[in-house]
Amino acid sequence: MSYKAVIFDMDGVILDSEPVHERAFRDIFREMGCGENHGINFPAYYGRSDGALWQDFIALHHPSQSLEELIAWKQRHLIDLVRKEQPFFEGALELIRKLAVHYPLALASGSMHPVIDAVLTLRHLQPYFKAVVSVQDVAKGKPSPDVFLRAAEVLGQRPADCWVIEDSAAGVEAALAGGFRVIGITNSLPAAKLARATHVVSSYKEIERILEIQG
Repeated sequence: MSYKAVIFDMDGVILDSEPVHERAFRDIFREMGCGENHGINFPAYYGRSDGALWQDFIALHHPSQSLEELIAWKQRHLIDLVRKEQPFFEGALELIRKLAVHYPLALASGSMHPVIDAVLTLRHLQPYFKAVVSVQDVAKGKPSPDVFLRAAEVLGQRPADCWVIEDSAAGVEAALAGGFRVIGITNSLPAAKLARATHVVSSYKEIERILEIQG
């Protein structure tokens, strides 16, 4: 099938960051005195924004901090962890570099711009992406298709002419809702949770074969 552009999710696709996100939240929960009594099921928030998790946490615990303060606190801690650990998936950067030779690429993430910027700076990835869209740039986060639609718009492409690469069920649903074809990679969830994707893969080499990258 022909296509004209590729849109990457970041967390769980380029960066093995879902465990880092969880650790950042858990560290803050401990500082707040919640320990393991936080009541949050982390996999339920894969692909969704920090704000969605914090809103549910606030409803459960009624902390003294505002939503904005909690988002900023976790963001600072996450950036520190990512800079120290640089948990990039093996094969992801090679895939990006190969694809960028042939197609315009976009990044569409549920993370905030400071986190995205920190990640892209670590391995000088900014030049590979013609568009970078954060949940901050749209009205609704995943599973709404807004981030992907905005990325396609910036690239000047129709959704039907783009592939999306995702690791979360929310991201797969967002891509499908926007009219995109989507490859679900089992970095964060088992294949059964991503079954609605156009293709489900377990490696970046499989993505190369699907997209028929030459060279």
